[in-house]
Amino acid sequence: MSQFNLLIVEDEALVAAMIKEALAGSKFHVRATAFTKDAAEKYLATEPIDAALLDINLEGNFEGIEIGRLIRDQHHIPFLYITAHADDQTLHNAKLTQPSGYIIKPFTERDLLAGLEIALYNFHQRQSSTRDLNSINPRLKEPLSVRELDVLKLIFDGRTNQQMADELFVSVNTIKTHLSRLFTKLNASSRTEAIARIRELM
Repeated sequence: MSQFNLLIVEDEALVAAMIKEALAGSKFHVRATAFTKDAAEKYLATEPIDAALLDINLEGNFEGIEIGRLIRDQHHIPFLYITAHADDQTLHNAKLTQPSGYIIKPFTERDLLAGLEIALYNFHQRQSSTRDLNSINPRLKEPLSVRELDVLKLIFDGRTNQQMADELFVSVNTIKTHLSRLFTKLNASSRTEAIARIRELM
């Protein structure tokens, strides 16, 4: 059984201990536990972390979301939020960081293990999809940029222009510009034609 090194970011020592106990004997090895944002950043930079469980509300602040954004942009590992907060605004802010899962407190051992399993599966499915899309560039006269590949993946995921803008932290007009360039490179005039063209190339 492959072992996954896990980072727990949780400011309540008792909850962190409960998580560690729940994962004992599983393939998820708690490599490090961080009680603050600074400690989490240090572990991410220095330890071989394969996945992370992030409490959203650290010491009264929503710093868990900042850590999620850091992981998304720099560390590229699966992460889940584990939190008592499930209001619309918190969910909106959290989903923009593209977590692999979201576990609501209180949770059971089964919730935790199932959440981690699904998170790893979803993350690696997305990675595989991205690698497949990258393979089309050698077949194009003018290769797609990294950002155009991001937009292309979101087209396959069925995202609207506004959803793309939210996920990529750009304006809708910027998304429209990327789409225009993408369609030109693929010799397509719509999302449907773009998808059909990519399937031909793959």
